[in-house]
Amino acid sequence: MQSENFSIEQIYKTELIIWFALLMSQIMFLLVIFLVKPEVYQFDFTKSPLGENAIIISAFALIAVLNLIISFVMKKNLLKNAVEHQNPGLVQNAMIIACALCESISLLGFVLAIAFAYQYFFIFFIVGIAGTIFHFPKRENLHQAVYKKSQGL
Repeated sequence: MQSENFSIEQIYKTELIIWFALLMSQIMFLLVIFLVKPEVYQFDFTKSPLGENAIIISAFALIAVLNLIISFVMKKNLLKNAVEHQNPGLVQNAMIIACALCESISLLGFVLAIAFAYQYFFIFFIVGIAGTIFHFPKRENLHQAVYKKSQGL
């Protein structure tokens, strides 16, 4: 993305659209689960949270937690690079990568719901959607990435 050709407002609006699309895709996964396997929405909380496939569910949970942590670390590093290199395009990349990692958490829940009929799949969706909400685009990140350029330094 050649950020010099776009205003901060244009880049910010693009970020908002991308962020919203990534958030809505996670909601669509919930709808697909309901259409394909509606029986997983019949919750029986007397069953164990790890279910019948404890090893797989534990592995998916570990991957989900790691993806959440990595999303925040990578976003922080990319935002730091955006400021250092005065490149607002990196701000957009940071948001997309962070949200994609959070979306992967929801995808893990999707796989658990479809392939294993895991009734606690919604926890993965809650974490994935919450992570995406925390990565909501901020104008100040863009302003910081163009500050020196606008000051003529």
